[in-house]
Amino acid sequence: MKITYIHHSSFSVELEDIVLLFDYYQGNIPSFDRSKQIYVFSSHKHHDHFDLSIFQLVNTYPKITYLLSKDIRMSGSYMNRNNIPDSVKEKIIYIGKNETISLPLEDVNNLQNSISIETLESTDEGVAFIVSYKEKVIYHAGDLNWWTWKGETIKEYEDMTKRFKNEVDKVKGRFFDIAFLPLDVRQEERYFWGFDYFMKTTNTQFAFPMHFWLDYSVIPQLKALEGAKEYAHKVADITKEGQTFLM
Repeated sequence: MKITYIHHSSFSVELEDIVLLFDYYQGNIPSFDRSKQIYVFSSHKHHDHFDLSIFQLVNTYPKITYLLSKDIRMSGSYMNRNNIPDSVKEKIIYIGKNETISLPLEDVNNLQNSISIETLESTDEGVAFIVSYKEKVIYHAGDLNWWTWKGETIKEYEDMTKRFKNEVDKVKGRFFDIAFLPLDVRQEERYFWGFDYFMKTTNTQFAFPMHFWLDYSVIPQLKALEGAKEYAHKVADITKEGQTFLM
């Protein structure tokens, strides 16, 4: 696998015969092999996770499918007003929370396979994605995170904590080859809580921080924590946009 950090929560994952592109809204998208099937995921409609420019990719990659959270659902008139090509409409699949779909795919060896997409419910908007293909399982949190803040009420804290843990506990003990997880500096000393809980609840081989607003210092800060010792070696050292990782 080749993983590229694009910007914010956007990453591409290149496998032998498919490419996954997550939550693009800004930055330089790598060039992909046009013979590969491209899957473009948008976890929700917030401007830092979704942009209409993704639909221009159909002009370069004819074998493309869009997996969009249902909160992004667009009417035909909206698409027409925003000059989204008709060729895109048949390539969009809307997926809601706690759903599973399987899509057939013919691989480079002309063997019939399928890609499975599962979702969890976000604690903000939209969904988190679990993508399974052949032997690989990839998790992208979107905005599913333990969004707790200084100054919130006890009720707000308890509600968020319950919702977050209920979702992550659905995948308790599950193996993920890679996981893309929020590490948001705006939460101050609580920035790592959601990341930490996910890593200690699941069996994740390698984790990529995201949603850190280009403050790369938060990554070594996390890895230096006493409580992160058991998984610090699994956390990617992202230092710039466009950085690639081979796994």
